[in-house]
Amino acid sequence: MLITAPVLVKARQPMQMLDLDLDDPGPGEVRVRMTASGVCHSCLHTADGSHSGMPMPIVLGDEGSGVVDAVGPGCRTLSPGDHVILSWAPSCGNCRPCRQGYPALCLDEAPWGMMADGTTRFHHRGEDVYHYGPSTYASSIVVPESAAVSIRKDFPLDLAALIGCSVTTGFGAVVNTARVKAGQSVAILGCGGIGLNAVQGAVVAGAHPIIGIDVVDSKLDFARRFGATHTINSRTEDMVGKVMELTGHGVESCIVAVGSTSAMEQGLRILAKQGVEVVIGLAPTGDSLSVDPLLLVQGEHRIKGSFYGSGDPAVEFPKMVELAMAGKLRIGDLITHRYDLDQADEAFRALAAGEQARGLIVF
Repeated sequence: MLITAPVLVKARQPMQMLDLDLDDPGPGEVRVRMTASGVCHSCLHTADGSHSGMPMPIVLGDEGSGVVDAVGPGCRTLSPGDHVILSWAPSCGNCRPCRQGYPALCLDEAPWGMMADGTTRFHHRGEDVYHYGPSTYASSIVVPESAAVSIRKDFPLDLAALIGCSVTTGFGAVVNTARVKAGQSVAILGCGGIGLNAVQGAVVAGAHPIIGIDVVDSKLDFARRFGATHTINSRTEDMVGKVMELTGHGVESCIVAVGSTSAMEQGLRILAKQGVEVVIGLAPTGDSLSVDPLLLVQGEHRIKGSFYGSGDPAVEFPKMVELAMAGKLRIGDLITHRYDLDQADEAFRALAAGEQARGLIVF
């Protein structure tokens, strides 16, 4: 079928709105008619060249929702008409991480930009166009069945798009990776879309205090609205001194939701004894983290990565929907602007400028 998508042909250049040929779903695959897609920093990093080595031309988008309209042979869990949230981590279901409940760490990964069989489903004038995960910026997509998670149909499908990455990633970093308990202190470095969901995860976990840290005052305003009890502008305030003043000994968990190695290094300095720093943000290609080993040994500090919130999308997505339905998660309030598909470049500009909590492309 013929579809439309903004295609990134080269980093640091505007995307091109192109008509693409989309293959029918093959065995174990489904076709999804997109409803909405979030605008994610990971995609921005590819568009602005921060993450190099990506195959191009490529259709971006790793956070979205839609309706299944066709299934390939052998599909067992989905049917046409199902409402689904897209996962950027399809899984084989058989390797050790998959069986342990961590499909995002699947050992049987598809080649980057392609499906598991090493081919693409997008084509333009006979040439292959690559996939950025599920490629949620396209009007319709074909993905493995494991990359589309069915949800209840009475939840707003446009809001569900954000569960596909930012909500699950930020919330899970607090609840699953850091395993924050009621009464423990948490700091969130970087209060963008993922950081705000880390704030929400800290609220649900019963953390106190919840300290939002950023260099942009408007993002700190958002953090307070979503439940941060205190905020610090690390550009104008003494972050370490302020955290110590608030807690007396540092925070038990620090969630770094920005792709900055300097922020990761700063986060270690505000940890309490036996505190854990959870790193979510993806630093530019080639960056490295410098750590004083004495910080780790003398304070028994830990650094943990968190990939997709250390959870299973098939479990986490429906759980996030239920929390939102119960009023425990405020997903609609995350959306600061809605864009048409041909405004994807403007959505990236606003994201880079720090003008939005989360932008949403609607189809």
